[in-house]
Amino acid sequence: MYLCIRIAKRKQIHLIIYMIDTSAFQGKTAAYYTLGCKLNFSETSTFGKMLEGLGVRTAAKDEQADICLINTCSVTEVADHKCRQAIHRMVRQHPGAFVVVTGCYAQLEAEAVSRIEGVDLVLGSNEKAHLVQFLSDAWSGSGTGQGSSRFYVQRTKDIRSFAPSCSRGNRTRYFLKVQDGCDYFCTYCTIPYARGFSRNPTISSLVGQARQAAAEGGREIVLTGVNIGDFGKTTGERFVDLVRALDGVEGISRYRISSLEPDLLSDELIDYLATESRAFMPHLHIPLQSGSDAVLRLMHRHYDSRLFADKILRIKQQMPAAFIGVDVMVGCRGETPECFEETYALLDRLPVTQLHVFPYSERPGTAALRIPYVVPEKEKKQRSKRLLDLSDQKTQQFYARHIGQRAEVLFEKATRGRAMHGFTRNYVRVELAPQEARPEYDNQIMTVTLGDLNHDKTALKATIVNG
Repeated sequence: MYLCIRIAKRKQIHLIIYMIDTSAFQGKTAAYYTLGCKLNFSETSTFGKMLEGLGVRTAAKDEQADICLINTCSVTEVADHKCRQAIHRMVRQHPGAFVVVTGCYAQLEAEAVSRIEGVDLVLGSNEKAHLVQFLSDAWSGSGTGQGSSRFYVQRTKDIRSFAPSCSRGNRTRYFLKVQDGCDYFCTYCTIPYARGFSRNPTISSLVGQARQAAAEGGREIVLTGVNIGDFGKTTGERFVDLVRALDGVEGISRYRISSLEPDLLSDELIDYLATESRAFMPHLHIPLQSGSDAVLRLMHRHYDSRLFADKILRIKQQMPAAFIGVDVMVGCRGETPECFEETYALLDRLPVTQLHVFPYSERPGTAALRIPYVVPEKEKKQRSKRLLDLSDQKTQQFYARHIGQRAEVLFEKATRGRAMHGFTRNYVRVELAPQEARPEYDNQIMTVTLGDLNHDKTALKATIVNG
């Protein structure tokens, strides 16, 4: 059988034709484990679809699999530890399985991962696009073999391919990968070394994937990537033009943008989202990392606190009901108590909705290790708690303003006898009581009346509006 894979390289889309012996895949089962970001989950789902097309079935719970695929993360030292734990656990749970490890940790520590007992194949960021070919070669004897672990990793500067991904896995919403890699090289971060330089496919190819998602019944698409505001470096296009093009795809009711750097969030894009967009939701996620200009300079970020504040205020001026999520890092090198207080004060006064708080983690080989001031672990925890408490306060206040209102909610499938959940246009999480939930509500947009906060204050209770 011939298998065709579309791979983007620089400004061209190449069609790679593989010779695959599909008989080696027939009747086999696979288990998947993903760590890290939405982009990883999207890619794992795409790997699953590729293998399913070759006759591989996803293993049921507690069923031993023939193939195990672990898609790793390496954003922190804690993430690395979780990756190693996940690999050991998968090897124990699926004795005799062919174990493949890919993702960011595999790219950065390929040789070390290949030495973990039970691992058969390690694929870096450039090689994972060719997963099926590597598996086929391994079983045909022309590549790796069971019991002889191999690793395949390109140097960061040579990572050029773009593996398309638009998949939903077990979720209602689709995740469309629009960009990969990063050129920013912040002092605390290893992602550019794990993912390579910024690259993207064409707008027309992404529109085609969105149309396919709509044809499959998709209602909502989340745009994912490493630094998606950088879209266009490969093709000479612009992110705002991608947004306009996707907005025209019939059948997709909702789009969400996973994350945009403040310096790449153009006023033109904000204006379009506020006044012209059909399907892009009033929901943005904008990394801050630090509200101290001194720390931002140490991090080599591309903006200052004033630019960040200006963007937040512009969004809220034009979209008062917008949900704004913010990434913030605490305890990085150089963050003195005074610097942290600047961060807290900035976030306290700005109309943001929710904070994603990340304690700083030392990463070998990063420039941040040359910064002299080190924050004690106890102080990191205290700072994290203060910001998490602030986040809870802001989120609950945002939710409370919606009590008593009507809203359109896209519901997600619930376990029988459990509450059903979904999100409003502006990302308020909604809970429908088990006695009101219906299987036919799954992947449907329903009008509800929003009630009080639920017992753990993570969602608003809702009732369906009849008629």
